[in-house]
Amino acid sequence: MRGSQSCFFNWGSTVISPLFLLFLSHSFRPSSTHPPVPTKPGEYFSADYYNECANSLPFHCGNIMTDDIKYPFWTSNQPSFCGHPGPGFELTCAKGMLLSIQIGNKKYHVMKGISYRDRVLQLLDFDLLLDGPSCPQKMSNTSFDFSLFTYPDDNQDTNLTVFLDCSSPLFMDFLFPTQCYNNGFFGHYSYFTLQSFGQKLPMHDLLANCDTTVLLPVSNLNFSPETFRNGTMNFFEAFEVGFNLTWTVDQGWCENECLKTGGICGSDPNGTKANACFCPSGTMSNGTSCTGKSNRNKIIIGVVLGVAGILAICCLWLLYSRRKRKQRSSSTLLGRSSPEEPSSMKDVEYGSKLYPTHIFRYEELQEATSNFAEANELGDGGFGTVYKGKLGDGRTVAVKRLYENNYRRVEQFANEVQILSGLRHNNLVSLYGCTSRHSRELLLVYEFVPNGTVADHLHGDRVQQGSLPWSVRMSIAIETADALSYLHAVDIIHRDVKTHNILLDNDFHVKVADFGLSRLFPAHVTHVSTAPQGTPGYVDPEYHQCYQLTGKSDVYSFGVVLVELISSKPAVDITRSRHEINLANMAINKIQNRELDQLIDPALGYDTDYEIRNMITMVAELAFRCLQTDGDLRPSIKEVLESLLEIEKSGSKTLETDAPTRDVDRLLKSLPPDSPDTVIDKWSSKETTPNTSK
Repeated sequence: MRGSQSCFFNWGSTVISPLFLLFLSHSFRPSSTHPPVPTKPGEYFSADYYNECANSLPFHCGNIMTDDIKYPFWTSNQPSFCGHPGPGFELTCAKGMLLSIQIGNKKYHVMKGISYRDRVLQLLDFDLLLDGPSCPQKMSNTSFDFSLFTYPDDNQDTNLTVFLDCSSPLFMDFLFPTQCYNNGFFGHYSYFTLQSFGQKLPMHDLLANCDTTVLLPVSNLNFSPETFRNGTMNFFEAFEVGFNLTWTVDQGWCENECLKTGGICGSDPNGTKANACFCPSGTMSNGTSCTGKSNRNKIIIGVVLGVAGILAICCLWLLYSRRKRKQRSSSTLLGRSSPEEPSSMKDVEYGSKLYPTHIFRYEELQEATSNFAEANELGDGGFGTVYKGKLGDGRTVAVKRLYENNYRRVEQFANEVQILSGLRHNNLVSLYGCTSRHSRELLLVYEFVPNGTVADHLHGDRVQQGSLPWSVRMSIAIETADALSYLHAVDIIHRDVKTHNILLDNDFHVKVADFGLSRLFPAHVTHVSTAPQGTPGYVDPEYHQCYQLTGKSDVYSFGVVLVELISSKPAVDITRSRHEINLANMAINKIQNRELDQLIDPALGYDTDYEIRNMITMVAELAFRCLQTDGDLRPSIKEVLESLLEIEKSGSKTLETDAPTRDVDRLLKSLPPDSPDTVIDKWSSKETTPNTSK
């Protein structure tokens, strides 16, 4: 019967099914009640303890399997005596893929497996992980029982110190503001710093001004104050790197005695917390190693081993068959997988007819990028690093390698494939394909766009090549608006419009990229209720406050892009004065105070060319409309595109000011707040009617 697998063995005329073999194996299993515990020091442990630890239910968490768990740790599928009895050594699995451990009263995510050779765990506070890139709802000092755990001898960790709810602003070079905990509202402020900056903290002044001080250990990845000043790294990314911890439990007896004599390491089931070596049937335990022989019934042992061997052969055959099916499916387009795949896993590889995308082999992309060499790295973002590569057919491509420790990577991977595979527009980056979800890593392959980003040319590494002339900036604005208008026409909201995601080819034509946060709108809805996501300085304040994503959210972000094009200033710059850190807020103030000349990049000819002055003024007024707090007052992206085309067409026409002036005077009555610098809040989604949520 197609879609099912059976495993039968024919011995002469006798046919034995796996169900019968399973029955036999259960017939020889020990009782579920624990065997009697030794009461004398020399009494050996029953082999049943060995069986309970060795034959526990399989443990599978992400890429961590049962065989990856060793003493002193034990899993939630095992009795506690299969590991060290002290608190903090039980491993559990959260959300089916997050390896977790409870130490004291705090739960941590084990980020990159366990290094038994170095006896090191890389941990991240589970509360911080679940909150994602938002203000943590729970933040408390981290402490450990140093009789069981300590920091490594070559510790590269440092302390991230957070000062919460400070009553007045603090102006110290090594303190950096964070928008958490009412920062900026009602006179409350919060700051953070790193111990590795080498500053001696004036704790008396800080404690006198701040309500709470929290210490969080983090790995010191060459942090410097400059990385926080220029926006390369923020508060959330600092603690998301986690920290290292080593266990101090003596396991020399386990490695040198118990394991070498065929036993399994554990602890005394009688609760004495003494070391215990559990031995298989046929040998005896003296506490720390296995010796001698027992008088077990050899016939029963032979039968059990025979049945176990048959079951193992059957399982291996099933695994082999399944692997062959996967190999066949991974050589086709994305959706041509077996109909046996569960319906709950409708990701990129289950909808080929809807999202036909070429599948690349991992080895092919590994070779194309010279094994993901650092020299080929083009940049990185919130979900992965992008590398330049050259395929065997000669095409130069950009390969995005999604971060392994990002638990949302599968969602972002599927989202980009689903959206980009169905889009065709000259100003949208093209997706060439991806790896199979069965691949060892999730990789996305795009066309290579060689001329950097708009941000690079306005205020980044490519500024030295010369300022972009006004005609090029106008073309960038029109082509970007055209791409967004195309997306909105097919009910897609980009949700991360910014100059860093607008690529330029050698002719300075636009390619809008990075659809990891994009949302496909259901039909006949006005908005989608979802937790705010995006980039500080670009996020629609109405979206941030009301949790309602609409097409006008992209319009707000595009308004910030327009201001960047006329000013050559970044969206967020903490070196500017306090009220001008946010570029959108700065632009609104300058336009309201009739100080537009203080905002415009002087290299554009605003003071020398009357036609350019008129066009820039009209673009600034259009940006002002896009940046309104009330989304209903903003134009649609289609109207923005039409306005830009009219501005370009006007050329040398005299600016007609009467009607626009009336509109601007009306809009001046509504002053929008800053676009929030914190863009993802803890959010419990709920359905609305007729809207939808996720």
